[in-house]
Amino acid sequence: MRFNTKASLAALAVLTATPMMAHASSLHTKWEQFKAGRAFRHLSADGQRAMADIVQARETLAAGKTDAAIPALYDAQKRLTAAGKAETKFNAAESQLQPVPQHPASPDHTPATTPTTWIPVGGEFIATETLAPEKKAAVATANGQLKAGQTDQAAQTMQVVGEDADFIVALAPLAQTQGALNRATVFTEGKQASEAVAALDQILNGLVFVSEDFAESAMPDHGKAPAKSSH
Repeated sequence: MRFNTKASLAALAVLTATPMMAHASSLHTKWEQFKAGRAFRHLSADGQRAMADIVQARETLAAGKTDAAIPALYDAQKRLTAAGKAETKFNAAESQLQPVPQHPASPDHTPATTPTTWIPVGGEFIATETLAPEKKAAVATANGQLKAGQTDQAAQTMQVVGEDADFIVALAPLAQTQGALNRATVFTEGKQASEAVAALDQILNGLVFVSEDFAESAMPDHGKAPAKSSH
């Protein structure tokens, strides 16, 4: 999920093995399924859904449709609350994070100055420069699926890319995100679309992207699968 003023997430391609390599292909597939599953379990299901709602609401508000944006904002509030209660989070000062060079913070990013709770709200696959064009296209597809919260489909898309792509995790500071979301909701209810968009931009600009390894080491109980998204 890349976020500047808007958010985006990525995708990957499929290769087939010859019949005589069927057994090796089967083992490879199982390994890639594990690799993708291991990466995705660092994400918060409710956090992902909240971020998708926020992006949807922003696009709706940018079109001046305040009434249509309200359901997504309400849902994002509910899901952020659930994400804050789940285990898939950790506390740290922003200075302790290790942002990845592939996805620097937005120029409008305002660092959190005190220790805060971070929610892993999204992820993005980063392809190597030497990756074949069809695999780069697949990475773009998988990132689009991740943006839509379709982790199972993204894992399927990514099965054959393997070590040619890294996975990075988008972290959102919970309290700051909730505050900006509340402001956006109040502005939306007051028919102030541009002010609501600015508040949602603060959320997107507040994201910090870290490596999968950092996310794994930072989170307690990272060996567990994340809780299912609330309904």
